Amino acid sequence: MSASAAGAPVAPAAAAKLPRQVKLFGAVSLLNDFASEMIYPLLPALVTGVLGAGPQALGALDGAADFAAAFVKLGAGRLADRPARRGRLVVLGYAVAVLVRPVIAFAAAAWQVIGLRVVDRLGKGLRTPPRDALIADVTPAPLRGRAFGLQRGLDHAGAVLGPLLAWWLLASGTANVRRVIGLSIVPGVLVLVLATWAVKDGGRRQKAAEAEPRTDPLPPSTALYRPLPPALFAISAFYLLRMPDTLVILRSQQLGVSVAMVTLLWAALHVVRSTSSFLGGAWTDRLGAERTMWIGWVCYALLAAGMAYARTTPQAWGLFLALGVVSGLTESPERALVARTAGARQGSGFGAYHGLTGFAALAGGLVLGGVFQAYGGAAAFVASAAAGGALALVWPLIARRASLTRR
Repeated sequence: MSASAAGAPVAPAAAAKLPRQVKLFGAVSLLNDFASEMIYPLLPALVTGVLGAGPQALGALDGAADFAAAFVKLGAGRLADRPARRGRLVVLGYAVAVLVRPVIAFAAAAWQVIGLRVVDRLGKGLRTPPRDALIADVTPAPLRGRAFGLQRGLDHAGAVLGPLLAWWLLASGTANVRRVIGLSIVPGVLVLVLATWAVKDGGRRQKAAEAEPRTDPLPPSTALYRPLPPALFAISAFYLLRMPDTLVILRSQQLGVSVAMVTLLWAALHVVRSTSSFLGGAWTDRLGAERTMWIGWVCYALLAAGMAYARTTPQAWGLFLALGVVSGLTESPERALVARTAGARQGSGFGAYHGLTGFAALAGGLVLGGVFQAYGGAAAFVASAAAGGALALVWPLIARRASLTRR
C-alpha cells in the first residue's frame, strides 16, 4: 500500500501529554465495560441454553442492538454539534445502560433479552458521539491516535475484569448466570459517578481548548463535516462482513470451550484488544489511519479463515485471542480518521460514523447468523473471511484513486 494511499501520517511531539479529560473518559470506559462484560459473554448461554433459542437469535441480538445504537447515534451526533449538550448526553447514555443491564437477569424469553439489550445499546448510542467529540476537541490533532488508543485500550481492559469476576462467581458456585447479570449494577453505579466528574472536567477544558489557536492541519474549507467516501463506506463494509462476537463465542463453544471457560476466554481476548489498542493508536499517528486499518483488515481475513477450519479446543482459544488484534488495529484509526475529516462538526462526524457502521453490523449479523444456522459455523466464517480478503485487496486501489482525486 503506497504512502499516498495511506495518507500523510502525523508525528506526535515526544513531550506532548494527553489531556486529563481523555484519561478520565478512559477510566469511565474501563468501569463501564467491567459491568457490561460481566454479562455479554454469558448471553449465548442464556439465549441458547437457558431460554432455548438458536444461533439466528444471537445474530438478531447483536444486529438489533447495533441497529438501535446506530439509529440513536445519528441523532445524538447532530445534537452533540452543540458543545453545551454533550455532557448531558454522555451522562444520560451511561445511566440508561447502567439501569437496564441488570434487568436482563429476569428475562423469561429470548425476545426479552433482545429487547433489553437494545435499550442498553440505546444508551450507548446517546453517549458515544458526544464523548468522542469531546475527546477530539480537547486533543491536539497529532495526538488523536494516542487519545483514542488510550480510550479503547482502557475500555478493553475493563472487559478483562468483568468476565474474570463472572468466571469466579460461576466456577465457585457463588452465583448462577442470572445472578451474575444482576450484580453488574455494582460497578455501574461507579460509572455514573465518574462520568459526571469527567463531563464537568471536560466542560472546563473544552472552553480552554476553544480559546486556543487550532492545531488541526486541515484547511478552513474542510471545517464543515463532509462524509468520508470512500473511507467511511469501506469501514462500514468491514462491519458488514465481520462476524458478530456472539457467533464467535458460539463457534468456540462448538469447538469444546465450556460456558464457564468462555468468560475466561473473553477476558483474555480483551487483554489482547487492550494491548493492541495502544499499538493501533501509536501506529495511527505514525503510519496513518488508512494504512493501520488496512493491516487490521488483512489480519481479520486470515484469522476468520482459520476459525472456519479449526477443529480443536486449543485452536479455538488461539484464534479467538488473535482476533483481538483486529479491534486494536481498527478502532483507533477509524476514530482518528473521522476526527480528522469532521472539522468543526465533530458530533455529526462521529454520529455518521457510528450510525453507518451500526446499520452495517445489523445487516451483517442477521445474514451471518442465518448462514451459521443454515449451513454451520465453518461456512459462515468462510464467507466472512472471503469478504474480508476482497475488501483488503480492493481498498488500496480505491484509497489511491481517492488520494489522487483530492490533489
